[in-house]
Amino acid sequence: MKRIFKTAAFLLLCLIAGSFTASAGTSAKEDWKDSRWITKTFDTKGGFNNNWIAFRKKVSVKEVPSELIACIAADSKYWMWINGKAIVYDGGLKRGPAPGDGYYDRIDIAPFLEKGDNVIAVLLWHFGQNGFSHMDSGMAALRFEARCPGLEILSNRDWESTVLPNYSSSINPPTNYRLPEESIIYDARAYTGEWIYGDKPKRIGGAMEIPGHVADVALGRLVERPIPMFRFSELRPYESVERRADTLVCKLPYNGHFHPYLKVKAASGDRIEMRSDHDRVGGLKCVHAEYICRDGEQEYESLCWISGEWMYYIMPQGVEVIDLKYRESGYDTSIEGHFVCDDTLFNEYWNKAARTLLVCMRDTWYDCPDRERAQWWGDEVNELNSAFYSLSLSSADLAKKGIYELCNWHQEDGSLYAPVPSGIYFNELPMQTLASVGWYGFRGYSFYRDDDSFIADIYPVLHRYLHETWQLDDNGLPVYRKGGWDWADAGHNKDKAALLPHWYMLALKAEAEFARKLGLEEDAHANERAMDRIKESYNRIFWTGSEYRSPDYKELTDDRVQAMAVLSGIAGEDRYDALTDVLAREAHATTYMFGYVLEALVRMGRTDMAQDRMRRFYPSIMKPDCSTLYEHWNFEGTSNHAWSGTGIVIMGKFFAGIDAIEPGFKVFSLRPHMGSLKHIDCAVPTAYGNIELKLDRNGRKIKAMIVVPEGCEARLTDYRGRELSLGEGLHEITMKDNK
Repeated sequence: MKRIFKTAAFLLLCLIAGSFTASAGTSAKEDWKDSRWITKTFDTKGGFNNNWIAFRKKVSVKEVPSELIACIAADSKYWMWINGKAIVYDGGLKRGPAPGDGYYDRIDIAPFLEKGDNVIAVLLWHFGQNGFSHMDSGMAALRFEARCPGLEILSNRDWESTVLPNYSSSINPPTNYRLPEESIIYDARAYTGEWIYGDKPKRIGGAMEIPGHVADVALGRLVERPIPMFRFSELRPYESVERRADTLVCKLPYNGHFHPYLKVKAASGDRIEMRSDHDRVGGLKCVHAEYICRDGEQEYESLCWISGEWMYYIMPQGVEVIDLKYRESGYDTSIEGHFVCDDTLFNEYWNKAARTLLVCMRDTWYDCPDRERAQWWGDEVNELNSAFYSLSLSSADLAKKGIYELCNWHQEDGSLYAPVPSGIYFNELPMQTLASVGWYGFRGYSFYRDDDSFIADIYPVLHRYLHETWQLDDNGLPVYRKGGWDWADAGHNKDKAALLPHWYMLALKAEAEFARKLGLEEDAHANERAMDRIKESYNRIFWTGSEYRSPDYKELTDDRVQAMAVLSGIAGEDRYDALTDVLAREAHATTYMFGYVLEALVRMGRTDMAQDRMRRFYPSIMKPDCSTLYEHWNFEGTSNHAWSGTGIVIMGKFFAGIDAIEPGFKVFSLRPHMGSLKHIDCAVPTAYGNIELKLDRNGRKIKAMIVVPEGCEARLTDYRGRELSLGEGLHEITMKDNK
């Protein structure tokens, strides 16, 4: 049962392909006119999955154009060379934004063309199987279209193609079923000729056109890629290389996405394995690479990336190693913010949290880059909020792509599920989904990145989900739904019935704001009335006089529930002292919900407690020799799980006190809650430039140095109690600590 049966997946695809309307981009009809989907699948041997197909086209160019946009689509990934020069590494995206659809790239190929004959070569990697992050079309297919006056290049039967015999799947052991990518064996003895450039190799024949009606059903519509092309480095030497018996242990600079490279002199049939220290997670096999040598000197680079801190080359005796290197790849963003203070633990945590964000980004936001590479939206809410305070703005494109995918992957009853895109997982996690579409998810993205462009597209899906899929009881409270996976957080002492209304309340709050942006005042008023009733009923039913608790809940009091009562607005300030007492003795939230508890503590004026809790728990997800954060306390789960990084938000938004008042930080507040900290140096990336802040505290007095970006405004209260508005530029001022 490693993979879903192809027939079942194909039928499902046929049934649902036409039922989704929201789009991550536009299906640009002008980009696709006369080209055809092409394949060479029927030459495969030994199975349908993990096929590597070479395509090439000889093109005569009379005059090189100033611009020639090539539109390229593939199931599943592709690499492209023009005249032997590598142009695209890891092109294409895992399929979406709706089941049955795919993405395409737009690449200007004019700079790489020459007058006269040119060879365009494309290597297609077809996963051929579903996963937690991919829905297979059932077609190893490529489409290519480029046109300008006097020149057009169209994929059709005139292209040359062959299935490359070099590639096969590793079965020692196979990768786990969550991943659509297989671990790859490359056999250098199965030489196919220099198909990338030069004369036509003997074994290459003509490509096969996929009939239009078949392609329309299997491959669906094409949507322009909504995120940047991936970045790639040059080949780099390892930090260190140490031989241990038959293994060369190579240190990478940090946890990332890496392509191992080797240059060796070996005998025919020598097998070299390339594995990282993340080769197996929790008993689940992850991606590795294998290379079978031909006789003599040779070099090889794995096209499939591997994540980890260390790379291991397992060599048979007699292989002469000439060179070992790696190439780094990843989502095209960078760490633009920073947070430095006088607590080294917090500094180390912030840096590792930011690194974890980077390693959990590629086709989608990942839960982790090794075990499953899946876009679980509960994880994504934590990730996108952390990105607001740390990463360059290109990271926002990935969140927006995910919003469309979540809304398009819905079931007949309107329920939404993650991970998406997925071909093997169709279960809803109701509370995660409410968090996703609500105040911290969809609204968080819209507000902090100042982007309302998606709201009209997804609003009907959101409205149906909140008001048809979810039902209210006689008290106006949401009726509990277990969904496909009744999950609220990891760990124990989860009072789920008391937790659910907060997530529903925050989802209604987000929808009300979206409704007003669309001019739907009645929808907004209806939500506000529903929220008022939830607040009244919840306080009547769940408040015991000293804490919030479900009437039939028998375990230890849930700290998550108390925190969410603050964040949802259900708990009034008159109950903060009682809730603080509960949070002083109860600490059950795990890494997923930990940030919400911290935020509640700060909002109740207990920054000291929040910092103490961070110092207590953060060391158990931060191994000294690991550049990223663990999934769970006590170093359990994966060692690179970005849902653990919400402390980034706490530090920037609350300790430094930088929060948006108007979308995109055009107007922002400065209300530091420094707690026990005496010094903070912080930068927050915005579309206008970085907000920069330095704070030095003496007692309750804070000497602040602030850089307000061009076109922005900062609002704060100085030490004398004056409300100030600061325009762009550098300012020095004395403030109060907001304990």
